[in-house]
Amino acid sequence: MISTKAKLALAASVAALAATGASAQDCPIKVGVLHSLSGTMAISETTLKDTMLMLVAQQNEKGGLLGCQLEAVVVDPASDWPLFAEKARELLTVHEVDVMFGNWTSVSRKSVLPVIEELNGLLFYPVQYEGEESSRNVFYTGAAPNQQAIPAVDYFLEELGVEKFALLGTDYVYPRTTNNILESYLKSKGIAAEDIFVNYTPFGHSDWATIVADVQALGADGKQVGVISTINGDANIGFYKELAAAGVSADDIPVVAFSVGEEELSGLDTSNLVGHLAAWNYFMSADTPANAEFIAAWHAFIGDEKRVTNDPMEAHYIGFNMWVNAVTQAGTTDVDAVRTAMWGQEFPNLTGGTAVMGVNHHLTKPVLIGEIRADGQFDIISQTEPVPGDAWTDFLPESAVLEADWKDLQCGMYNTQTQTCVQIQSNY
Repeated sequence: MISTKAKLALAASVAALAATGASAQDCPIKVGVLHSLSGTMAISETTLKDTMLMLVAQQNEKGGLLGCQLEAVVVDPASDWPLFAEKARELLTVHEVDVMFGNWTSVSRKSVLPVIEELNGLLFYPVQYEGEESSRNVFYTGAAPNQQAIPAVDYFLEELGVEKFALLGTDYVYPRTTNNILESYLKSKGIAAEDIFVNYTPFGHSDWATIVADVQALGADGKQVGVISTINGDANIGFYKELAAAGVSADDIPVVAFSVGEEELSGLDTSNLVGHLAAWNYFMSADTPANAEFIAAWHAFIGDEKRVTNDPMEAHYIGFNMWVNAVTQAGTTDVDAVRTAMWGQEFPNLTGGTAVMGVNHHLTKPVLIGEIRADGQFDIISQTEPVPGDAWTDFLPESAVLEADWKDLQCGMYNTQTQTCVQIQSNY
């Protein structure tokens, strides 16, 4: 039988161990913010930095996490893709952050991947992307192609009767991979190869006359033409202006864009864009109590009633809150424990319904089609039920046999034919 003195000693030891476990969090809990605050991407990424500061402040007002306050550690990768890797390493080794939220372009994410996998960091990536990836160290809270590009094409086919497609993109990995998927998908839907026009232009491209003429020529036989746009940045301004100059309206040749949202339209003359479309998982105009509360909180935090919200902001909002809940569930910020607790996490979308994190590290999200208004906002004209994100598309032969499952298969690139796991992804 254990004596009273021994029992008291044992209780003291347990208390000491518990205290040690709490102190192992090294309060404050550090949240790395890896977004460009200068350079060409600052216009989009600065807003996401501010979003993270708001979310951290809100969590601290609730009492923090695991008895600790949160501290945002902000760095500036300056729209320089190799610098993203250096700054990620700095966050993990110098600042010893517990988690990172960041990146916008796919090339910056791919720059960071080897670093966070080497150091076992954790990244939440909030922007729509080309898919074809699943890292054990990344949770993808933006849209995969089956949650944006494929449904947009379906809308063109089924609702607008589009028979010919112009796939116009900026010349880098996201548009090229997305359009490869869309070409294959369109052909599976019976669209002939000669009815698909594909064109890539550099960042900042400004001379759109020839390309717009080529798009118009596509419809010379009277068939309905639609444009699927993965054009990024300020090149969009010249593209829409040229459409208007050529007398092409949204009724004549509708354009659906994957990289034009509220932030990109803010402060621009949208007269040339009215009636054209965008596909996202969130629009600021969504009429839900949760969205109204989010917008009010954003305006109060940023001190400007004119500041808009957008899709990547909602992705950070969902990802951050899922991370908080996973940490709470795990009782620690340890990356391996949090990763396991993330599988199956649920959190309400701002547009209604519930986001669910899959074992492939992609979210289940609704797909929304919005029509651009004169005020730079969107009328939501279509909204799907939540769609599970697909890490590997079914419309590229080499990807159709691949599966990502970090829970049971412990693999992000599992070949279902050979029943083997590819340890190093070829697109890293």
